[in-house]
Amino acid sequence: MAKLLLLIFGVFIFVNSQAQTSPTILEKHNSEKITDVFHKGNFQVTNNPIRVKKYEFTAPEPLIIISPKEAGVYPVLLFIHGTMLSNEDYSVFFNYIASHGFIVVAPKLFRLFPPKLPSQQDEIDMAASVANWMPLYLQGVLQRYVTGVEGDLEKLTISGHSRGGKSAFALALGFSNIKLDVTFSALIGVDPVAGRSVNDRTLPHVLTYKPNSFNLSIPVTVIGSGLGNHTISYAPNYVSHQQFYDECKENLLHFVITKYGHMDMLNELRLSPIAVTTSLMCAQSFRPKATMRRTLGGIMVAFLNAYFRDDGRQYYAIIANTSLAPTNLFAEKKGFNFGFATTYAQL
Repeated sequence: MAKLLLLIFGVFIFVNSQAQTSPTILEKHNSEKITDVFHKGNFQVTNNPIRVKKYEFTAPEPLIIISPKEAGVYPVLLFIHGTMLSNEDYSVFFNYIASHGFIVVAPKLFRLFPPKLPSQQDEIDMAASVANWMPLYLQGVLQRYVTGVEGDLEKLTISGHSRGGKSAFALALGFSNIKLDVTFSALIGVDPVAGRSVNDRTLPHVLTYKPNSFNLSIPVTVIGSGLGNHTISYAPNYVSHQQFYDECKENLLHFVITKYGHMDMLNELRLSPIAVTTSLMCAQSFRPKATMRRTLGGIMVAFLNAYFRDDGRQYYAIIANTSLAPTNLFAEKKGFNFGFATTYAQL
């Protein structure tokens, strides 16, 4: 009860401090609960991912789409998978996001047979090609498989995991060799990684090691894993989520899911051979992966709801009280005036 009272008091202070500038972002919907984002959403989604082969619907790369079934217009999340992984390795996680009323588009940029090992710059350009494909052809795919469903590309988020997280930042920062025909409205880095070490980073070099150096005008959140730099490290110190957060400007949040590893959001079953291998080599929590997906997905959904649906109640509540999350969570803010005494919250 004491925690609840503290949360209510904190949100009350924040609402009053923001009333002059953003009166709708914390609009309350009494029928919902703060923790709804940490449970599967109310939308029925496509039973299996919609699979689009390369050149089908003129797609520049093979991709999967996971969408709500209910007719409506939904924000779109373009997600770039991690190093040598497959988009299919994240399908359960994508299902979770879609169940909250989002369309997920995830290209496959790597294959084992026959080998396709793109450079980071190649990945960035391939993802840019998929982004440019969406305004022309995404709706045609949706019309074939989910009647009455439309993607709202005015609410387009770029996101990615591991090296794909760096690629997402690179796209938003203009590192693509292909001119973008779309505008990203938000950016989410999921345990982004810039290379093996400070002196062994993949090209292009996105990190500058200068605080607040990223020239981004869109909302950003960075989510890291606490065990990512343990054992054989796929998210080494000084090239991972902390550095991406440090180089972002004001008004963003940084979350660390402390007791889970770099690969713990992947599916339990039907993983690609590379995903199985890297998951075994990475530090693992040996806790239920569903809890990791609920925590990661809940943060992402709360963030997107705040900026696309004028409902920031859940997002701000999580930073105020990280114990709302299903597992241990650190949360750090930069530039937000929440009306709380500390800037770092710990369960």
